[in-house]
Amino acid sequence: MKKRLKQLSIISLLGSIILSGCGADKVASSSDKENEVTIGVTQIVEHPSLDAAFDGFKKALEDQGVKAKYDVQIAQGDQNNNQTIATNFVGDGVDLIFANSTPSALGALNATKDIPIVFTSVTDAVGAGLVDSMESPGGNVTGTTDTHPDAIPNVVKFIQENMPKSNVGVIYNSGEQNSVAQIDLVKKELEKANMKLEEATVSSSSEVKQAAESLIGKADVFYIITDNTVVSALESVIQVANDNDIPLFVGELDSVKRGGFAAYGFDYFDIGYEAGEMAAKILKEGKKPSELPVQYPQKLKLQLNKKAAEEMNIEWNDKWNEIGEVIE
Repeated sequence: MKKRLKQLSIISLLGSIILSGCGADKVASSSDKENEVTIGVTQIVEHPSLDAAFDGFKKALEDQGVKAKYDVQIAQGDQNNNQTIATNFVGDGVDLIFANSTPSALGALNATKDIPIVFTSVTDAVGAGLVDSMESPGGNVTGTTDTHPDAIPNVVKFIQENMPKSNVGVIYNSGEQNSVAQIDLVKKELEKANMKLEEATVSSSSEVKQAAESLIGKADVFYIITDNTVVSALESVIQVANDNDIPLFVGELDSVKRGGFAAYGFDYFDIGYEAGEMAAKILKEGKKPSELPVQYPQKLKLQLNKKAAEEMNIEWNDKWNEIGEVIE
């Protein structure tokens, strides 16, 4: 009988330990949930560069030990959707808004002056009215830009040196402030190079192919900047360029991989990662966006697509192998 009681006592003790362990797990799980932050992700459209930026953002927060739940909303290029998404995030009381593009960041800023906003894939943060200055953003917004000061000048210089006297055709959405700012820079650089600009504007991705076709016979080369509307429909421009032997310069490396001929660019994953590091400082260290200067891309390089050159009937120059990164 004593032996039996002893066995029951041991079993009871083990049961208490197991239950205690389960309770600890529940407490830990509850604690983890309490420490989890909610991030509203607003993105104007889906295309590889913006998607890569979001991947980089998430990786940075993971590396910084931030446990986050993401509410991802895509506006599909619609400005009304864009504003509604931001307004809903404010109503939901998210801890931070990650705005992936200029329209997304503007929509978020219009919706709140209290919730921290970290942007990326923004071309001209000052000109768009998102921040007071690059060094001192002010307000509740900061982030990383997708324009390196040398990118557009380098592209124009490459065209001038390798395809002199070319008329340069551009397609962009005049409703995107970031695009207008870039086109102004392209114009200035082309004027310096004594080259002519041919413009075609669009308001939606469905108009991009027709816009590209309208430039046939006017433009000797195409230059597609980081315009979200056009980049989301880049394949239609590539088709027109290939069919008509028109060299296609692009504004980001993802577009080179998709079939553009060349770009001075950087990896959007990197600027997304840098934006994620800034978000971590806000969420973990209590930093204010106004205390974090806006950052330019850190790495700029020339990338050329040799297969695209063949498709566009571009005579390959072996010196390009030495000055840039060549992909097949």
